[in-house]
Amino acid sequence: MKAAAHPRPESAAASQVMMQAIVQRRYGATPEDVLRLEQIARPAMDDDEVLVRVRAAGVDRGTVHLMTGTPYLMRILGFGLRAPKNAVPGWAVAGTVQALRDKARLRPGQHVLIIGASGGVGTFAVQLAKAFGAEVTGACRTGKTDLVRALGADHVLDYTREDITAGRHRYDVIIDIGGNRPLAHLRRALTPKGTLVITGGENGDALLGGIGRNLRAQLLSPFVSQKLTAFIARQRRADLVTVRDMAHSGAVTPAIDRSYPLSQAAAAVRYLADGHARGKVVIGI
Repeated sequence: MKAAAHPRPESAAASQVMMQAIVQRRYGATPEDVLRLEQIARPAMDDDEVLVRVRAAGVDRGTVHLMTGTPYLMRILGFGLRAPKNAVPGWAVAGTVQALRDKARLRPGQHVLIIGASGGVGTFAVQLAKAFGAEVTGACRTGKTDLVRALGADHVLDYTREDITAGRHRYDVIIDIGGNRPLAHLRRALTPKGTLVITGGENGDALLGGIGRNLRAQLLSPFVSQKLTAFIARQRRADLVTVRDMAHSGAVTPAIDRSYPLSQAAAAVRYLADGHARGKVVIGI
């Protein structure tokens, strides 16, 4: 079952019920230039969809890429060549972390390095890895180490002060969230049979962006002893139920940095894009 997250052109004729939404009708370099608060028609639903009343939405790096339309491969893959195909940006009305179980095959006792441990995804990854019984090392920048330690990481590294992939420590699993380190550097920090999971990526070329590194990892993986893979989140009921149950039990707790009203969505995106976020940045509806 799918959620009707974006209004269709025919929805205005089908219903006069209006709602507030942040709307983006063109690509642009800054959120202040392209994000506008507007009144739009409530989305229509197909038979296999449900209408979600959104109470809060998360801002993530994907929102920034959709705002700028880069890497350009995104446009070719269907997000809209000259302008966004869906005028209402974002889709993080609920968090989804599946990379640890689906790709890494994490087992109790394994040593895990999470690069980008202080962000919206990383803060969940640290807690989930601990809940699965791993020894967790979280890597983040100066000023965020206290947050990662408070989340339960066994070890915390400041990647602005040391080379975390120099090979002095080897890990069974590395989760690289939105990073840009070369594959060779990540591989030297893996055990010979270790697993690398790349989730997102930054600072690539204009065409592929960080996706190019993901593709290279998957092409190289069959020829080396290590498992090199990339991960794209999918919303699946079983995974959401697992995360819900872990949240209810206290095994994982959302780390909320700041909450913005809907009218200040551009400021929320700016705060995230500038690298200030410690945990999740939330827009209240």
